[in-house]
Amino acid sequence: MKWSQASDAGLVRRVNEDCLCIEPGLGLFAVADGMGGHQAGEIASRMATAELVRFLKSHFSHRADPGKILVQGVQAANRMVYQLSCSHASYRGMGTTLTAVLVRKENLYLAHVGDSRIYLLRRGKMQQLTQDHSLVQELVRLGGLSEEQARHHPQRNVLTRALGIEPRVEVDCGQVRLQEGDRVLLCTDGLTVHLSPEEIGMLVEQIPDLDRAVSVLVQTALERGGSDNITVILMAVE
Repeated sequence: MKWSQASDAGLVRRVNEDCLCIEPGLGLFAVADGMGGHQAGEIASRMATAELVRFLKSHFSHRADPGKILVQGVQAANRMVYQLSCSHASYRGMGTTLTAVLVRKENLYLAHVGDSRIYLLRRGKMQQLTQDHSLVQELVRLGGLSEEQARHHPQRNVLTRALGIEPRVEVDCGQVRLQEGDRVLLCTDGLTVHLSPEEIGMLVEQIPDLDRAVSVLVQTALERGGSDNITVILMAVE
């Protein structure tokens, strides 16, 4: 497997509160989008990814179920961020999304909380493997908004689920059997607010070089306003 990654603060925010994590030895790839004032979002996203790595390194064995261990790691990251939020007044209310995949041979295990996303591009078809935990996504599900309206809704950043807000968090999980030629993309909403899934899929398919594809994705989001931090990990299955 090959991969490329990039993270950019964008054109509006002064601080990059996104965090990406790649641990080849674990087969772990993750993105996190922090929230909270006084740079607390930056701390939340970095603490969450660091705790996830620590947990996986200390708990993983060849007999363990990778999917269960990944979910438990995200739950441990939630506890870490929540405890930090409760113990420091300046961090109160901070939180983060956390979207991660664990690759074991031909299997991809995913764990997800928030509105960062995982996409799978296979034979020209783009599939979103995660569902946003956001207010606007609930409205889309209920038929009150279209996907296009949701992308530009003024409350699109209001999350219904995030790490660090409560002592426990529900984690979405799943498993995909990878195939040769697959492209897997993890990203924060700084990308998806400016590019539709169809546009992302088209660019990834048209640009086989991973570094170039990631660069074009980020640059396109910047050219369209760069209204949020932008983080992308693009993986290729060989």
